Amino acid sequence: MSVVFPHTFVPWFRAVAPYLHAYRGKTFVVAVTGEMIAAGKLNAFVQDLSILHAMGLKIVLVHGFRPQVNEQLAAKGHVSRFSHGRRITDPVALDAAQEAAGQLRFEIEAAFSQGLPNTPMANATVRVVSGNFLTARPVGIVDGVDFQSSGLVRRVDHGAIRRAIDIGALVLLSPFGFSPTGEAFNLTMEDVATSTAIALQADKLVFMTEVPGIRENPDDPESAIDTELALADARRLLAAWPAPAKPTDPAFYLQYCVKACEHGVERSHILPFAADGSLLLEVFTHDGIGTMVVDEKLESLREATPDDVGGILQLIEPFERDGTLVRRERTEIERDVSAYTVIEHDGIIFGCAALYPYPEARTAEMAALTVSPLAQGQGDGERILKHIEHRAKAMGLESVFVLTTRTMHWFIKRGFAQVDPDWLPEARKRKYNWDRRSQVLVKRLF
Repeated sequence: MSVVFPHTFVPWFRAVAPYLHAYRGKTFVVAVTGEMIAAGKLNAFVQDLSILHAMGLKIVLVHGFRPQVNEQLAAKGHVSRFSHGRRITDPVALDAAQEAAGQLRFEIEAAFSQGLPNTPMANATVRVVSGNFLTARPVGIVDGVDFQSSGLVRRVDHGAIRRAIDIGALVLLSPFGFSPTGEAFNLTMEDVATSTAIALQADKLVFMTEVPGIRENPDDPESAIDTELALADARRLLAAWPAPAKPTDPAFYLQYCVKACEHGVERSHILPFAADGSLLLEVFTHDGIGTMVVDEKLESLREATPDDVGGILQLIEPFERDGTLVRRERTEIERDVSAYTVIEHDGIIFGCAALYPYPEARTAEMAALTVSPLAQGQGDGERILKHIEHRAKAMGLESVFVLTTRTMHWFIKRGFAQVDPDWLPEARKRKYNWDRRSQVLVKRLF
């Protein structure tokens, strides 16, 4: 029997409580590759998904079957053929796809039916519903290539899916669709998942994939994973990359994440199935794992211009008056306005922060982080912080620090750690106000 340590378990459980409240009743479309199932990860993943289901999330699960179809074709002595990153589905391949889908559906339903004592599935009741929710059309002939029975999603019966998940069922979709004349079409898991997420206006679209996410430097396979990409940045990456030909290409899943966010899905994720519990890590930890693409309407999150000086002054003045912020003169803000990041909604600045680099110490100070009381609790502070971190990384800096007298816990929750004021760069230490006794907190960026 495992030992529970209250001094670690209780704080951890309380720390995830905000996520439990935030996600209850939300709709997630989760797509798993056939490679994940072939790697023997299905049971552990189903246990994690069942936990989310028990917490009140509404879940649609879409499975892929690329390696399983390849295996069926090899057994039949038939060669797998692909073009434009898509399978050419001739009659033999269609047979193989139907057999693979039937087998995988059986395995997935069996996994959700487990209930052994002393496992995460004990006392779990997950009812799996599947059916002909997808109407499809043929891909047709592209650049002279006849894709035969390969198809694209024409329509998702989102009303029927919504009714099923609203009564507590988990909907399972295979990558198959049918035409009004009864023809079967082999679809891609990515197309099915994206189309379903858009049709449902899901809160999240999650791809469990063979790639770890999008790297900060795509040309360096050892560079860190970019845990959050604004939609505008994701679009720029796609425009700079060649068209993806296979699932391990960086742009392969990113193109579907972008499409989903462009059509109303606020957040889409690329997660590595190789990391145990990656779905739980993404949902219940602040930084998550893999890459999240966010539709933040970035026209409202930007670097400041001289026209913003008045709005910044109006925003920070009440916090200067009550002592939360150090007072700054208008001339100082005018001089440093390019250091500021602002959030603007309908022409009004609701949040700001400034970044002052100390290149010789490989660090930078984030100052004047402020969010209007009218917008607090909506995540604007975190969005500004993330933008400031990206700016600092782009400068090649290793850390960001803040000086605060009242908001220490907010920063600690977001990865900052307290240090002695002697840690400060020499130039900043000379300006440190020992009477104010501000706490110094640092966040490492690499």
